[in-house]
Amino acid sequence: MIAERLKQIRLARGLSLDALVEEMGGVVTKQAISKYETGKAQPTPTVLQSLAKTLGVKAAELLRPPQVAVDFIAYRKGAGLRKKEQVQVENLVERVLEERVRLQEMTGEVGAFSLPIQKFEVKSVEDAEKAAAKLREQWKLGDAPIANVVAMLEDHLIHVVEIDADEKFDGISAITNDQNGKPRGAAVVSRRGLPGERQRMNLAHELGHIVMDVSEDVDEEKAAFRFAGAFLAPADALQREVGLRRGFVQGEELVMLKLKYGISVQALLYRLQALGIIGSSHYRQWCIAINKQGYRKQEPYELEAEKPQWLRRTVLRALSEGLMNREDAERVLGDELSEDALSPRILGRKELTKMGVEERRKILARQVTDFAELTSSKSISSSSKNGSRKK
Repeated sequence: MIAERLKQIRLARGLSLDALVEEMGGVVTKQAISKYETGKAQPTPTVLQSLAKTLGVKAAELLRPPQVAVDFIAYRKGAGLRKKEQVQVENLVERVLEERVRLQEMTGEVGAFSLPIQKFEVKSVEDAEKAAAKLREQWKLGDAPIANVVAMLEDHLIHVVEIDADEKFDGISAITNDQNGKPRGAAVVSRRGLPGERQRMNLAHELGHIVMDVSEDVDEEKAAFRFAGAFLAPADALQREVGLRRGFVQGEELVMLKLKYGISVQALLYRLQALGIIGSSHYRQWCIAINKQGYRKQEPYELEAEKPQWLRRTVLRALSEGLMNREDAERVLGDELSEDALSPRILGRKELTKMGVEERRKILARQVTDFAELTSSKSISSSSKNGSRKK
C-alpha cells in the first residue's frame, strides 16, 4: 500500500482517523491506520478491501502512488476556510486533477492544454487590465461578452471544481505538473450554489491568479478583481456602450449591462469607476442605494449558474470508445449512468406517451441533459465567437 495515497483519499473525504475507524465498523484501530499512512505497517487483504469500500475506491487505487504534483496558486485573504477544511479541499483538488489529467491522456487531450501560467507581469493594479486583454487576444475572444465562462475554461482544460463550503469561501486555483515539472492541467475551485454573475466573477478572479505574476508591492486580490472585471467586460466594449464619461447612470442601464456581460451590478459599478466613466461620488451614491435596498448580498435578476460539463462529456466519450468500463465511469462521475444515457437513440413520442407523467419527465430531463452535453462544445464555441449570450 502507498501510505501517501491512503492519507490523500481519507483527507479528501473529510474524514479524521477516528471517523474512518467508525465508518469501517471497528474492523481496524486508529493506531493501525496511522501506521498504514506513515508506511510503518501494511494492511491485510481483508482490511485493504474494507478501507477501499469505506473510502469509495477500488483496492488497486490505494496501491497506486499519486501521479501528479499540484501547486495551489493562491488562497484569497479571509477565504473562510478553517485549517481542516483547507486540507480537505487541497486533497480533494489533488484527487480531482489527477483523475482529469488521466482522462485527458486517455482521450488524447493533453496537447490541448496551453495556459500562460503566471506569464503576465503585473507591477500595478492597472497592469491587470492589460493582462486580461492579452489573454483575450491569445484565446481569440475579441471583446464580445463571454457566453459561458465555465465552458470557455473547460475548453482550455482549466477544470472547474464546485464544492460545498461556507458562504465566506470564494475560491482557490491550482495547477498540476508532471514528474518533469511540465504543466498538465489547472483547476479553479468555486463554491456551489452561487448565482451565475458571482460564479463567473469568481472563476475569472481565480483565472487571474493563475496567469498573472503580481509584484510583492501590489495587492494581489485587487489585481485579480481588476483582471476579472476586464476579462468579462473589456474596456473598449464597455466604453462604446456607456460612453467615455458619465455623470449619471440609470438603474435599468446597469441591469441591461449585467444581463449582457454576466457580471453583477456592483461589479459593473466598480468597473465603471475604475475606467473613469463615472466619478467616485456617483459610485458611492450607488453603493449606498444598493445597501439600502438589501441588494449587496443578493441582487435582482440573478443569472443561472453555469454547469461544468467536461467531466461527464469526456467520461461518456471514454466509455463509448471502450477506454473505460461502466463501473469506472460511474465511480469517476460519482453517480449511476442511466440506461438512457448509454442508449444510442432518443426515445420517440409514442414510447414516451405510454409512460407515467413522472417517469416521462425524468426521462425527458435526462435526455435533454445528455444531448446538451454531447453538443455543447460546438454550440458554445460558436456562440462565443459570435458574442451572443443566451438569456
